[in-house]
Amino acid sequence: MNMNPGQQSNRKPLNWACSILLCITIAACGDSGAPTDTNQAPEPTAQNDVQLAQGWVRGIASPFDPDITVFRGLPYAAPPVGDRRWQPPAPATPWQGILQADTFGASCYQAQHTSSFVWRREAFTVSEDCLYLNIWTPKSANNLPVMVWFHGGAHVSGQGHSLIFDGTELARQGVILVTVNYRLGPFGFLAHPWLAEESATGSAGNYGLMDKIAALDWVRTQIGKLGGDPNNVTIFGQSAGSQSVCALMASPLATGLFHRAIGQSAPCPGHVPEADTNGMVRGGQLVEATDANSLVALRRVPPEALLAAAETARWDSQSRITVDGWVLPEPPAQRLREGRQAKVPLLLGSLANEGVELFPLNPQLTESELAASLGMLGGARGQELAALYAPAAEHPGAIEHAASTDFFMAFGMQRWAESQARIGQPTFLYFMDHVPPAFHLYMPEKPELELPGGPRSAGAYHSGDLALVFGTVDKVGLHWTEQDRALSHLMVRYWTNFAKTGDPNGADLPVWLPFSSETANTQRLDDNPVTVPGIRQAALTIMAEAHPP
Repeated sequence: MNMNPGQQSNRKPLNWACSILLCITIAACGDSGAPTDTNQAPEPTAQNDVQLAQGWVRGIASPFDPDITVFRGLPYAAPPVGDRRWQPPAPATPWQGILQADTFGASCYQAQHTSSFVWRREAFTVSEDCLYLNIWTPKSANNLPVMVWFHGGAHVSGQGHSLIFDGTELARQGVILVTVNYRLGPFGFLAHPWLAEESATGSAGNYGLMDKIAALDWVRTQIGKLGGDPNNVTIFGQSAGSQSVCALMASPLATGLFHRAIGQSAPCPGHVPEADTNGMVRGGQLVEATDANSLVALRRVPPEALLAAAETARWDSQSRITVDGWVLPEPPAQRLREGRQAKVPLLLGSLANEGVELFPLNPQLTESELAASLGMLGGARGQELAALYAPAAEHPGAIEHAASTDFFMAFGMQRWAESQARIGQPTFLYFMDHVPPAFHLYMPEKPELELPGGPRSAGAYHSGDLALVFGTVDKVGLHWTEQDRALSHLMVRYWTNFAKTGDPNGADLPVWLPFSSETANTQRLDDNPVTVPGIRQAALTIMAEAHPP
């Protein structure tokens, strides 16, 4: 297991979850990294010991600030192993004694050695026993706003305890940060008729979304004991985490569990395929690749074999989030169009160069293929759209890449902002064109990433905002400058101000005017942040005409 500076522990964790479940499957439980149960009578000491519904927990001081207490690896649900694979999350099991919350839980099961560019990940501990969350809280916290983070990774990879997500700096601003691990890939999003037949709701899939809802319900009932205000909870996430935020805004099951929302670099999951809306077709193809002939047999398929079957069936070629009829009764984008989403303040935005290494670029694209593609994006004004991107593009493929990136990101985020402003909720849109250094975001021990044009040649790339939002510049990465640190300071304050009041503005901060469909006000995040009347509006206007709400 890769241990980062903020993740050191001097003891080997006791896998109490496996003991409780009689080690249903060794592969599923593994070395979960669950916190230690000391199995002794509670002897509370100062403010690091807290009694939760399941038992006593003991936090540790943040390695970056002794005034911030960290609770690592708190179970918010029972391990989803054995017969609980592909079941809604169940309540966490109580424990005896004091749980030593000094070690992060294992990452949810996922493929390794598969990512590239800044998202590369190498060997780390994975397990199906992974439903743990982590909390950073100031000492003497009392009724503080709560921020709950959902990591990205296309719903097939990632973890909430990466060093880049260390919550020390956010907690210094007077909020409590919670980061969550949730089921990924086929473990978290497989849909199949067998699972629907077994379900009391007749639905299947979206287990990873159910995990997030369970975590929010845990926060609702437990965070007050850790100094947080359960009536002031902000959910926020990036990429797949942002799509999860939108899905939760559209899910009846999440009603009342959060009070503000932040989406970073991914709009609503509005591209659910019409031919397989509930994901059952792709799910069936995955199951066929396992040779399992029953649900009992499917639950016994080893985790690595499930990942191999998902790859063989190209299961993740479409949205992992599906319309299952229960968690999501209908497509989130539809609920937003009709104004039936959560009525909460919203802050959201994207970066200038999101498509770099994220979306495929076809240098062999022909002019006729470009015309067809831009016809889909811009309708009858496709050629006008091409002309807007041509000056900065070397070939037709680069034009398509830039336009399709903006359609998904900048236009998608603006459309999301429009839907929230339309129901009268305070809405704040941003666009970051500050160029950060590129590095291995999730490998702090090996951050070096050699780019031919230098560390900033990728532009404002997808995920380039993460260290700035969490204030973890200088904890991760390389080549940080004073300009990076200054913008990070502003973004940390904008995000935490929004969590406190529903408005990012505050003393000594550049004014951020709210968004409306009439003004398209957008905060440009660079060396001199300022509100501008929209970004890339010529292109986005063409897209809006071709794709009315």
